[in-house]
Amino acid sequence: METLRPFLAYLRKFVNITDEEFTKCLIPIIKIRKVGKKEFLTKEGEVENYFNFLVKGLVRKYYKKNSQEINTQISMEGHIILSQESFHSRTPSEYYIETIEPSVFVSIQFDDLEKLYTLSKKMEHLGRLVITHTMMIKDKWQMQMVKMTPRERFLNFVMKNPDLMQRVPQKYLASYLNIKPETFSRFKHLLRSHSRGSNHNGSKNNNSTHSASAAR
Repeated sequence: METLRPFLAYLRKFVNITDEEFTKCLIPIIKIRKVGKKEFLTKEGEVENYFNFLVKGLVRKYYKKNSQEINTQISMEGHIILSQESFHSRTPSEYYIETIEPSVFVSIQFDDLEKLYTLSKKMEHLGRLVITHTMMIKDKWQMQMVKMTPRERFLNFVMKNPDLMQRVPQKYLASYLNIKPETFSRFKHLLRSHSRGSNHNGSKNNNSTHSASAAR
């Protein structure tokens, strides 16, 4: 049950679902999936069968354009990830979904989810709210890609996801943020230089304060 707690907490952001409802309606159809590093959940051409909530780990979603891999989503703990169009339309996926780190998922199969919706209006309503939320996040991201400069996208991402800078390979992040690899490297270097400069100035200020205190 501990593995399922983050998923229950996520669902409660949308609907006040009780422990009893969760146990009765959702636990029977939930699958816990443990996937190793650099393994695929979904490949291009396959029909997406699972709705996935990421409990632990890191995952990317991408499509191939000639020899390039274009990353469209990077998800960490607490995120939903699936090939949405394929899942809902039952058509072959245009995306690959691959783990970056060993990962644990709470997953529900399409057929099980559809049966749940027919049995419970509350669960159907919950599903609609979750889908709407994920669509809004996608739209917001696409708008940022259009309105923000590469530098603004980089700084905004770093500010909101500082830990991912260490966890995600740079080439994936550059692709995800639609920034040329060399430009991404330059931004990263400038950020490190600025950080070192701030720390150095902070140390000098601390030393000055300490000296002044000693003089008094």
